[in-house]
Amino acid sequence: MTVEVSVIIPCYNEETTIGLVLEALFHQTFPRDRFEVVIADGMSSDTTRSVISEFHLNQPGLNITIVDNVARSIPSGLNLAIRSSSGRYIIRLDAHSIPDHMYITKCVELLDADAGDNVGGMWIIKPGGEDWQARSIAEAATHPLAVGDARYRLGGEAQAVETVPFGAYRRDLISKIGGYDEALLTNEDYEFNVRIRQAGGVIWFDPKLWTTYIARSNFRELARQYWRYGYWKARMIKNYPNTLRWRQLLPPLFVLSIFVLFLVGILVPHAWILLAIEIGVYLLVLLLAGIIGSFQKKSISFALGLPVAISTMHGSWGMAFLYSLFQK
Repeated sequence: MTVEVSVIIPCYNEETTIGLVLEALFHQTFPRDRFEVVIADGMSSDTTRSVISEFHLNQPGLNITIVDNVARSIPSGLNLAIRSSSGRYIIRLDAHSIPDHMYITKCVELLDADAGDNVGGMWIIKPGGEDWQARSIAEAATHPLAVGDARYRLGGEAQAVETVPFGAYRRDLISKIGGYDEALLTNEDYEFNVRIRQAGGVIWFDPKLWTTYIARSNFRELARQYWRYGYWKARMIKNYPNTLRWRQLLPPLFVLSIFVLFLVGILVPHAWILLAIEIGVYLLVLLLAGIIGSFQKKSISFALGLPVAISTMHGSWGMAFLYSLFQK
């Protein structure tokens, strides 16, 4: 039968998760002979390709193609995968995302019903490990203090939104607005959705559509991840200043205020009092969030882990955002 759906996945060194994604795709309710999986691999140096090959050998019923993403960026991989695919529907996934067994079916149903030009759903966040760091990071990834009002993280009713994670859309959308911006190494999904909305399209969120997302496993990985997010968010905002939201300004303003108050305090010591108050209130709020999280999850580790995770997200994102603003 003719391929109707192309699932595109950029990946690089994802030996621990790519097999889980492929397993979930193998068990989709959508007929296997009507969809393909195109993986754009950034020349992985681990066993990612071996895992894919072994899976394909054991489960030949899943149509898998690997393309070489020599540029090693997510948007370049997405564009390569799209060019190498043939389906009239494109479903963009991630090597850390495990789709529900009805994911492809529901995506196609929403697109056929003209719910939106790009449709997406909930992230069900799963820890990237079993220790307290991984569990705290997964909890922070859905906490309003850390992620604001993002529907795909917090849930809610089906509605038009600014962005969805990954997304599913018709191939002809690419002809209308273009592919992913390869100048943005991160934040490419949001920028893609901005162009859809500017062209009069609708980004549709439906909580019945969901994927399990495997979060980072430790604070070091989390800091790197949010540094990338903050840096490339600022880059994108330079091109689309009207997309800036007040909640996105809070982390960089907080970081900037600490830096300014510290410097001013060298000449005006009273500024350090304001600095101490600001940091004290911030830590108190985080501590309260940690205590509440500990009671809700019945684990004392969240009392420390949640504040550390949230502050890591704020600090890395805010510093990278400011740093990026002053780059050419």
